[in-house]
Amino acid sequence: MKRPSFQFYPGDWLRSTDLRSCSVGARGLWIDMLCLMHEGNPYGHLKVGDKVILPDTLAKLVGASTEEVKNWLKELSLAAVFSELQRNSCIYSRRMVRDEKLRELRAKGGIKSLGNPNVPRPRIPLEPSLDPSPASASASASKKKKQRVNGTAKSHFVLPDWIPAEHWDAWVEARTKSHKSPTDYAMRLAVRKLENFKEQGHEPAQVLMAAAFNNWTGLWPPKEAR
Repeated sequence: MKRPSFQFYPGDWLRSTDLRSCSVGARGLWIDMLCLMHEGNPYGHLKVGDKVILPDTLAKLVGASTEEVKNWLKELSLAAVFSELQRNSCIYSRRMVRDEKLRELRAKGGIKSLGNPNVPRPRIPLEPSLDPSPASASASASKKKKQRVNGTAKSHFVLPDWIPAEHWDAWVEARTKSHKSPTDYAMRLAVRKLENFKEQGHEPAQVLMAAAFNNWTGLWPPKEAR
């Protein structure tokens, strides 16, 4: 049975620093997207049936221009408000996906099992699990060779092929010395920023070189000195 509502916490909404950094237009778009993702399949994904809702369709659904929606989506993306699936660029809400997994676990083991302090609380992964197809399985095997965290292999983060590993490793090393080693989540956010900079005409290598040279903990276009 389809749930008629989802949990919404006004305090979290008002105190969310990433969301507060976005314009009122972007925040308005996000609440509409949450409602659409409540209807999505899988739950928490911006889809109608099997089709991913793309910006032009989203614009029609919310009553705004495609240009406005694209700009608001860029704001939300830069602030890491949502995540995207690599295979089809489907936007999803991390919190809605985690909440759904928690509900599934409660349905299987009973709500009392999760409330019992003697029963370890299950870990809900940040990213939704995907069933690998034969094609994606072979692709993931080749990607494992590219997995890098501080120059070493790790199973949770995969460096995209379009980011030069040499410059990436140099920035991570500089960041670790001046601050601390970035987490998997921080590195995924860094990749997302590099992708946005690339769309704006900034080469990832130049961005990473400037960040490593200046010992920046974050990433900015070279012309924007920090």
